[in-house]
Amino acid sequence: MLVDTHTHLNAPEFDEDRDDVIQRALNAGVERMIVIGFDLATSQIAIDLANRHEAIFAVVGIHPCYVQHALDSHFEEIERLLSHPKVVGVGETGIDLHWDTSTYELQDKYFRKHLELARRFELPVIVHDREAHDEILSILNAERASEMSVVLHCFTGDLAMATQALDGGFYLGFGGIVTFKNSNMGDVLSKVPLDHMLIETDAPYLAPTPFRGRRNEPAYLVKTAETIAQLRGLSSEELGQITTRNAKQIFKRL
Repeated sequence: MLVDTHTHLNAPEFDEDRDDVIQRALNAGVERMIVIGFDLATSQIAIDLANRHEAIFAVVGIHPCYVQHALDSHFEEIERLLSHPKVVGVGETGIDLHWDTSTYELQDKYFRKHLELARRFELPVIVHDREAHDEILSILNAERASEMSVVLHCFTGDLAMATQALDGGFYLGFGGIVTFKNSNMGDVLSKVPLDHMLIETDAPYLAPTPFRGRRNEPAYLVKTAETIAQLRGLSSEELGQITTRNAKQIFKRL
């Protein structure tokens, strides 16, 4: 059994064949998929999918690249959605300094608001970090996030950042990037404690080798699991058992 801890089956890239994509994942042994919201609309779609499919769970929130379009009423509605029984986390939230640095203050504000909600609802928070390693760690430290459950999704930091994150008790999510020849993630992957490791696709983005350049989907999680298992000297089944246990530990409602 595998758990895709971060996928965007709510994205328009899946509008034509979403049910087929879900079935392919189940056939491949991906028995749980956590669909992550970008904004209010996609958060609601994630819940709708969770209502229709036993294997799907939802995370709701406002992505840092969408904060400039968010209204206070949207965030109030996100808060209401957190009471749904198949919502297992808050996010994705965080800081993205790749696309637009002009919204940094707003991103910071919303990141802290998501952290407050996660603390209040006793749910894990899913953190997006792109070219903002120092900012992310600074805000998490200021908000005492070590007292909470935190997932640094699609982790691409170096070993020093991984060590700081692990010292805070955070979980690290690894996706298709680890299969790329130029990923430079081997040192981190070889040293991260297995009990704080999660696997994900971030579908439809970042498809693993040999599917790189194509639309990613949860069934491809198998390739990421194989790569990490080989690096750690484990069978794919053993890595699947470990990362599934970790997912159930942090996402209590799975």
